[in-house]
Amino acid sequence: MSGDKIAVAVATHKPYRMPVDDIYVPVHVGSALNPDVCPGMQRDDEGDNISKKNGSYCELTALYWLWKNVEADAKGVVHYRRHLGSTDPTRRFSRDPFDRLATGDEIADLLKSRQAVVARKRNYYIETVYNHYAQTFDGSHFDICREILKERDPSYLCAWDELMQSRSAHIFNMFVMRSDVFNAYCDWIFPILAELEERVDSSEYDAFAARFVGRVSERLLDPWMAVNKITYAELPVVSPEPVDWIGKARGFLAAKYLGKKYGKSF
Repeated sequence: MSGDKIAVAVATHKPYRMPVDDIYVPVHVGSALNPDVCPGMQRDDEGDNISKKNGSYCELTALYWLWKNVEADAKGVVHYRRHLGSTDPTRRFSRDPFDRLATGDEIADLLKSRQAVVARKRNYYIETVYNHYAQTFDGSHFDICREILKERDPSYLCAWDELMQSRSAHIFNMFVMRSDVFNAYCDWIFPILAELEERVDSSEYDAFAARFVGRVSERLLDPWMAVNKITYAELPVVSPEPVDWIGKARGFLAAKYLGKKYGKSF
């Protein structure tokens, strides 16, 4: 894909340091709800958009904006605090996390022989994908999503069930795809999420719980790639911020053994 245009939305809800490579497009998500937070940044409420749904769709409002409003040969999404890492071993241990991010040339090179670039799988080790979600959030979200898949296109059920029983998954909604693949994925996933939003009674949810649409969407990528036989490369996840591993461990143990659902991000 050398010389082709790549556009990767960097979803953010606040001013933050951004990658300098030209492929990255900083996008203020939820700009229809908080219009003055990121002055001068690309807003997700321009053109065809779902910016007002950011409270439940999270970074997917940037994905939707990119899908509907940007022409490119490859498109994707990352986050202000999670990025796809470089393939260059000489930059892997740089102290500056932004020196470790994938460049446009690296992604273009990977897309010459593959249809997508995704974040490396998250491993759960001692529990399944379904059990982890059911312990930390509300497992009925996955059950309802399965019913929607069964009604809309049962050809995805086997791949969905396999993922639910596996101990790893491509999550975070971080990927770059050739435009035809990207468009096909968006055509498929957004109607499913709209149905999920309709069927889940979120009237009593607080702001953290209301993000269920974005969370469930992360688990739809693997079944879709499996059924459609999408070829992909994996890249490491780079976080500009220190990961609170102690907080994550405490939150996980409280959910697993005390039945305390997650009430915040770690």
